[in-house]
Parts: sequence; structure tokens; C-alpha cells
Amino acid sequence: MRYLLYRLRRLAIVLGVVTFITFLLVNVLPGDVAYEMAGMDSTEEEVQEIREELGLNRPVLIRYVEWVGGVFTGDWGTSYINKENVWDAVTDRFPVSFELMLLAQILALSMAIPAGMASAFRPNGRADRIIGALAFASVSMPSFMTAILLIFVFALGLGWLPATGYEPLSSGLWANLKPMILPALSLALVEWTILMRTLRVEMISVLQENYIALARAKGMSNLRILWVHALRPSSFSMITLLGLQVARLLGGTIIIEQIFGIPGIGRLLIHAVYTRDFIVIQGCVTFFALAFVTANFLVDVAYAWLDPRVRTGGSHG
Repeated sequence: MRYLLYRLRRLAIVLGVVTFITFLLVNVLPGDVAYEMAGMDSTEEEVQEIREELGLNRPVLIRYVEWVGGVFTGDWGTSYINKENVWDAVTDRFPVSFELMLLAQILALSMAIPAGMASAFRPNGRADRIIGALAFASVSMPSFMTAILLIFVFALGLGWLPATGYEPLSSGLWANLKPMILPALSLALVEWTILMRTLRVEMISVLQENYIALARAKGMSNLRILWVHALRPSSFSMITLLGLQVARLLGGTIIIEQIFGIPGIGRLLIHAVYTRDFIVIQGCVTFFALAFVTANFLVDVAYAWLDPRVRTGGSHG
């Protein structure tokens, strides 16, 4: 319990620092939402009146404190442009972004775990060299370039999958998954490489342990040894990476949602940047930061469960 409280305190500090820095940066961005609201033909007096109405003429620190107070009471503000509640706007789009990230992570793990075990079983063997070459080719391309290539091949060339669009789960499972396969794969083809290489290094070391030699002496199959005895102790670093990859996936979804026309938080954030809707930008970034620290807290919990020594060390931090 002391370990979890210690981690919670650290994550709360991170969240506070991120929201404060974001609030400062958002307020020094070029452009003014008051001009966007007033229109191109507006006078300076009309613009100043809008700024005063929105409270934009007050000091940044005061507005930040008021915003934080509103967050704690459930009020994340209202969009300057379309008057939509920021919390509602973010949470309505979160399931879409979450589905995209979840599918991407599942695909990445589905590729990384078998590939990592195959590479570790015979290091520098033929399978290891082939997998290493594929991993190098995969990680060398950013997700948006991978997305364009996947659209060209599977949507325009073969016509198997749609290039853009989104269907809610209420339309049916396949109808929902079909337009999400290419976006999720675009992210997964970048993320699986890091997971695979980490698992490979850890498993090579684990396979040298005495209990693995004992398992082989007992006549256990190689597949059983890899999946049952070697995978769990080899997964500590990979689990840590899963938490760190949340930030990468959140950043990746911003671009991928734009390319594939997916109505998630990333697309909301881009629209807010274009319209200088600063309160929506702050809400999106805060939600991203909250998702990141929550994911890392869950990773810490899983890490402590897998290795009890972590709990002991954390309690003395």
C-alpha cells in the first residue's frame, strides 16, 4: 500500500506540472480566439469586448487557478467556438481513440511476443536475422508513412478495407472493426519492434537460467518452456515499455485520426488548434496526461505484482 501511495504522489505531481506548463504554452501560441469568434470584419473594440467576456485579459496564473478549481468540481470549461462542454466533448470521443490504441497495442503484442520468443530461442539464427530485418524495416518508417502505404495497398489496390471512416460498435462488430484495422496496424507496425527487441534480450538471459535447464532435462517441449517458464520473467521490461508507449500511441493517434477521418480526441485537438480554441486544447492535453499517468500507475501495479521486490524497494522511496 505504501508503494502505491508513493507512486500516486509522484504521478499527481507529474500531472500538475504538465497541466501548468500546457496552460502557459497555450496562452503564448500565436493567434487569438477572440479574432476567430469576432470574424475578419470585426473592430478592435469588438475583439477586446470578447476577450473581456471570456476573461482572456486577466493574468494567466489567476485563470489557471480558476481552471484547476473547475476541474476538481467537474467543470473543464466550455468551448469558445461551438459552446460545447469540454468534458463532454473529450469523453464522447475518448472511446473511439481508446479503441484505436487498444487495437494497436493488441496487434503490436501479437506480433512482438511470438517474434521475440522465436528470435531468443536461437540468437543469430536464420529466424532471428529475418525477424531483425523486418523489425528494422518496420521501425524505419513513421506511422503516417506506414498509413499511406497501407491505404495504397489494402484500400486502393486490393480494395479489402476502407481508406477512411468510422462505424460505431452499435453497427455491428465487423462493421466497427473493418475501418479500424488499417489505422491500428499503422500504429502497431511501429510499436511492435521495440517490444520485440526488449523481450528478445530479456528472454535470451532467462533461457540461460538453471531452472530452464532443469525443465529441458525433464523432457518439456521447447514451446512449453518458452510460453510457461520463460515468458513471465522476461516480461518485466516489456510491461514497463507498454506504459511508456501510451504517450507514443496518444501522439500517434493525433496524426492517424486525421489521415483516416476517425472522430477521436486527436482530431478534436487538431480542430481546436486550427480555431485557436484554447480551452479545448487544454482539456485534450490534460486528458492525455491523465490517461498517461493512469496507464503508468497500472503498469507499476502490474510490475509490483509480477516482482514482489519492487514493493519492498518502493516502500523505502
